[in-house]
Amino acid sequence: MLLEERKLISFKPQTFMNESGRAVREASNFYKIGPERIIVFHDELDLPFGQVRVKKGGGHAGHNGLKSIDENIGNNYVRLRIGISHPGDKEKVTGHVLGDFSKEENEEFEKIQTKIVKNFDLLIDTNIKKFQSNMK
Repeated sequence: MLLEERKLISFKPQTFMNESGRAVREASNFYKIGPERIIVFHDELDLPFGQVRVKKGGGHAGHNGLKSIDENIGNNYVRLRIGISHPGDKEKVTGHVLGDFSKEENEEFEKIQTKIVKNFDLLIDTNIKKFQSNMK
């Protein structure tokens, strides 16, 4: 089925990150969407900037947003992780995660977004292997 023929819902929770699971659960219940049909996009400190990884299920690895989602709907959803790199010092993590991208990072992030959009139908079809290989 073509992407244009599908009904998709996209939203950004307006809660604090550590409460995002509540918003995801409420949207999931309202639209009657099971966790297996949910795709969560999130930042990933443990990946180099710009790398994209996708997986279904798994642990939250200390990510407070994912922990909240897991607590509210379980962990059987697709996670699209976008690397933001680690700043190298644990004390700098909060500022790094909440800070703005540099001009160069913004340009790179736009390229990443374009690749994700170009291959989004694979993600919707949960063809994770092909999506992942197209993201390289």
